Amino acid sequence: MPRIATTTFVPVDVATAFAVSQMHGPERVEWDPFIHSQHLINADAPAKGVQTATVSRHRLKMVTEYVSFRAPTQVGMKMVEGPWFFSTFGSGWAFKEIDGGTEATWRYTFAVQPKWLSPIADPIGRWLLGRDIRARIGAFAAACENPAVIAALPSA
Repeated sequence: MPRIATTTFVPVDVATAFAVSQMHGPERVEWDPFIHSQHLINADAPAKGVQTATVSRHRLKMVTEYVSFRAPTQVGMKMVEGPWFFSTFGSGWAFKEIDGGTEATWRYTFAVQPKWLSPIADPIGRWLLGRDIRARIGAFAAACENPAVIAALPSA
């Protein structure tokens, strides 16, 4: 199963970085270049077992479920419904305090279907999703330094 990861440094504490990564709704749409819309399903806050409905700017729809939620250091999600070409998809964040800020790592894992397409589809998926995750983590880093985003956090 292909895995894609990217890491960035943000000059905020771990709790703030974690909170920005877990924004939903219009606040998330403001900074995340991938998301057209996103909301929690039947929940007011993210937690293990909570599901999220996301529509990408490409209009692809996915429902994910939090499989782990350990604020402020780690979160993991898995796809429960999504585009036909993914048999599985997962995403996760890890945060570590370093040098007066936070190291944030974002990971994707995926498998395509039908499986016989994986020799062709996996490299394409690694390239496309790699480009996507790098753009998204760059936008996340900028959001962590944006006073309006920080002000929109629940604890702000």
